[in-house]
Amino acid sequence: MSEDIANSPNQSEENVQVEMEAFRVFLKSRGYRVTREREAIAESILLNHDHFDVDELFLNLRSKSPVSKASIYRAIPLMIESGLLAAVYLENGHMHYERVYGREHHSHLRCLTCHKIFEFNAPELTQVEKRISRMMGFKSEGHKFEIWGLCANCQAEKK
Repeated sequence: MSEDIANSPNQSEENVQVEMEAFRVFLKSRGYRVTREREAIAESILLNHDHFDVDELFLNLRSKSPVSKASIYRAIPLMIESGLLAAVYLENGHMHYERVYGREHHSHLRCLTCHKIFEFNAPELTQVEKRISRMMGFKSEGHKFEIWGLCANCQAEKK
């Protein structure tokens, strides 16, 4: 579903083992066990180059590994806390996620018709974040920026 500009598939696959080890270290540092189920969930997420929701992840995993949906719901907050994953947007009652470890900060354009996600990097948004935070006496920890509307293809189809 995503038009991913941040990582090529080959580069990402080479980093999966580094990311998996980072997740293992995170789990151990928090006193959690490293289980086969958690590893299967993490590996499936880290091999994914698209934005996804829990249902998509569950269907993908179900054919490869006996993983429960409850385990996915428990693993996702751990992956977010570890810095490997981010919650991106809510659509039709489902939160969508993306892997973020080692990737540049980016923003999204989301088509409301075909549901494609287009990623872009706009360093000037970081400057706006800093300026507004400074002006308001706020200590910023980051920002999310998303534009939703119709992509060029969906606009053309509506004509």
